[in-house]
Amino acid sequence: MIKGLFETHIFVEDLERSVDFYKNVLGLTECGYNDDRRIAFFWIGEPKGAMLGLWEKPKEEIDIRHFAFRCDIDDILNKSIEFLKARNLKPYNFLKDGTEKPMVFAWMPALAIYFKDPDGHDLEFIAILDGTAKPELGVISYEDWLVQKTS
Repeated sequence: MIKGLFETHIFVEDLERSVDFYKNVLGLTECGYNDDRRIAFFWIGEPKGAMLGLWEKPKEEIDIRHFAFRCDIDDILNKSIEFLKARNLKPYNFLKDGTEKPMVFAWMPALAIYFKDPDGHDLEFIAILDGTAKPELGVISYEDWLVQKTS
């Protein structure tokens, strides 16, 4: 019965700041705004495909959440770091090697890079990779994945 995820909602401290971030920094399309309720909605990707809702709440009521934006492999490999840095966002991974390059979650397998929104929510660009999952590899570099997936 379930065919996908249509929407997710997060709490934000300053609705206007978050609207600016998701609209003007990340480039999402705003599709709804209600000042009385202090909520805004954005299409993620194609209109009517998936939605993000932002609800303004006091800082003490905000719990940090995580969600990921589906992307193309090529965009993550060749554009994501430049895209994030050009917008004063700090890309990060879980490789523990001091780099900011995308990583592979071998259990899926998927290529990913993380960054934060103005409230500290953990956001991710992710792309599913071809090949068989290899959970025993954990989190590895894309270069290591290319070597390991053929072994």
